[in-house]
Parts: sequence; C-alpha cells; structure tokens
Amino acid sequence: MISDKPSELSCELQSTPVLLGERVAFTGTLASMTHRQAMDLVEQQGGQAMQHVGQQTSILVVGEEGWPLEQDGQPSVKLELARQLHDKGEPIRIVSESEWLKLMGIEPLERKSQQLYTPAMLCQLLNVSVNDIRRWERAGLIKAVKKVYRLPYFHFEEVASARRLCELAASGVRAELITASLQRLHSLLPHVSHPLAQLEVLARGASGLVFRDDSGLIETTGQRLFDFALPESSSPADEEPTIIPIRPSLPLTLEDQNRWSTEDWFHEGCRLAELNEIGSAIEAFRLATLGDPLNPAYHFHLAEALYRHQKPHGAIERYHVAVELDHNFLEAWTQLGCVLSEIHDLTGAQAAFQIALDLHPDYPEVHFHLAGVLEQLGQKPEAATHWLKYLDFDQRGPWAEIARERLD
Repeated sequence: MISDKPSELSCELQSTPVLLGERVAFTGTLASMTHRQAMDLVEQQGGQAMQHVGQQTSILVVGEEGWPLEQDGQPSVKLELARQLHDKGEPIRIVSESEWLKLMGIEPLERKSQQLYTPAMLCQLLNVSVNDIRRWERAGLIKAVKKVYRLPYFHFEEVASARRLCELAASGVRAELITASLQRLHSLLPHVSHPLAQLEVLARGASGLVFRDDSGLIETTGQRLFDFALPESSSPADEEPTIIPIRPSLPLTLEDQNRWSTEDWFHEGCRLAELNEIGSAIEAFRLATLGDPLNPAYHFHLAEALYRHQKPHGAIERYHVAVELDHNFLEAWTQLGCVLSEIHDLTGAQAAFQIALDLHPDYPEVHFHLAGVLEQLGQKPEAATHWLKYLDFDQRGPWAEIARERLD
C-alpha cells in the first residue's frame, strides 16, 4: 500500500489545482491507492470528493483493480447513476483510473518501475494462489507478456480481471448477465473489451468433467461454469444431463495407463492438484516423469505436489532434478531455496537464491526471500540491500510492508 501522504507519490503536483471546481466520485477498486488516498488528492487539487453520485458530480473515476460490478454481476450503483445522468445530457465525465491519474499529472511509483508482475507478486497483491494463476494461464484466461527462463510476467489488470470473473462464476452469476454488464461498461470505457474475451474463455471451462443441467454448466466438483451455449428450451427434470467429456478422471487400470501419453498424465496431475487431490496428483506426475524423465517441468510440478503433501525432502530431490535438467529454471531454484529455508538449511537456501539472482538480477521475490535468509544468518547489512532492491519493484503489497518494517 502506498503512503497516505500524497507527497510520496512519484510526481510533482502541478502548482495550479487541476481539479478546481470539480466534484469527483470513485467506483470499483483502485489499483494505485485506496479510495481515502484518492479523495485526499482530489481535495488537495482543488476539487471536492464525493461519497455518492448525484447531479453535482462532474467526474466518476472507475478503478482498474476490480471492475465496478456488484456480487450479483450488475454494474455498481454509482456507475449506473452516472450513466443515466450522462444519457440525460448532464455534464458528467466517466473516466478510467489511468485517465484520472494522467489528468492529475501523477503516476504511482510502482507503475513507472515495474508494470509487469510475477505470479508470486500477484499472489500478494490480489490474494490469489500461484496455482490459480498457473491454471488461468493454462486455460488461456491470462497470457504472459514475457518469460524470463520459464518465469512468466503478467499485466496486473489482466489477472485482476480474471480473478473478478472467476469470483462471479463461483457465486453462480450467469454469463448472460455478466456479458450485458461488461458491454454497458465497454460503451463508457472502451478498454473493457478484454474482460469480454476472458469471459468467453471462462465459459469453455478449464479442466475436469463438465455437464450441463437445467441451470447451465457444472463441474463434477460442483463448481458452476459460465455457459454461452444453453439449449433453447430447458430439459425436462426427469431427463439425464448432457455429459461433456473434457478429460477422464484418473484411470487405475494398466490398460488405461498404457493408453495415456505422458502429456495426458501431466495435465491430469495439474487437474488433480487444482482439486486438492494431492496424493493422486503425485501419482499422475510420477507417471509423466516415467514417460519423459528428461522433462524438467514434470519434475518441477511433482516437487510442488510433494511439498503440498508435506514431503519437503522429496520435493527438494525433485527440484534438484529439475535444475539439473535445466540450469536456468528460475522458479525451480527459487522454490528449492524456499523449501531449504523452511527446513533450516540456510546456507543451501542462500546458494539457491543466489543462483536465481545470477540468472535474473531483477527477480523481485528472490530479493525478498534472500533478504530474509541473510537476516537469519546475521548478515543484516547485506539483507538491507535486498530489502531495498525488492522495494524497487513493489511499493504497495504486503511484502513491501514487511520489507519496510525490516529496514526500519
């Protein structure tokens, strides 16, 4: 979280208040600051911050961390009121958070220094798991902007959008309603076209058995999915639901094992891990590594599953195999360092983290983890260097708060 003091923003506010006479309201979650901080900036720039939208409101700012949609999928009350006032000819402007920041002549520090984020950083900023981010990437819901030695970097807004759509899907909101809401939002803010594309991907489902009942698509786990292809008329209650086989569940017979490819076993392991069926996931990953023992990604995912199954020494062994097969496997070196740190092999953890930094000096979370290890080793000046380096990449997440506390 950035400081409550506007002076710590990476800018110099213009001498003439740019919002003089403006009445500004906010909707949706802001990516750059809290609503309180934004309202303080409005007041500093000569404007009046408003809690609600009314005829006197001249600007409505739409946050970019979470689209302004309620839990039922409908647009926020503020956005709907602003749209109605706009349609009546009232002089109200609806602008994105980025457009508002540009108008203010300011830009948060983290957006200047690091516009792309690793999965671990997104976990802290958006309160999602690395497994969720990997699953969304495999499903095509999000796409890495770049990869550095297998390490993906994503746009913050894209992942935040995916998270919000998945939350709405999990709560049972139908796709038609979300689509209509996003289309209304798109008519006001053209850059909202991307969530519509993500919604189509989400409608297809990412993995597992999926069937259609009279309410739409549902996984065998009970998870509701968006459905764009609902039948024209609902099936009678006594009819069996249509089964849509995507990938069969884990087969147990020798014949099935021989029939599946190593890639099939790998994807099955990923699916089972997502369902938290870690024991079965481990067996699937083992079969993948038996079929292709030189694939470092298979060993890496097996290590991840072993760690989740509370088998750290088995995980360490597989991480070692992954980096032996691919010395540049950044995430494997990082995870190896984290697990070694947990079992109090601080020297081994330091060595693993240092190899990762030698490969990629701008790897944010490795600076964070290495700083923690160095502190435990009593090397506080060296740790401070890495706490500071981490803050070059992240100014507002929970890890940034920890880094500042350690420096203090």
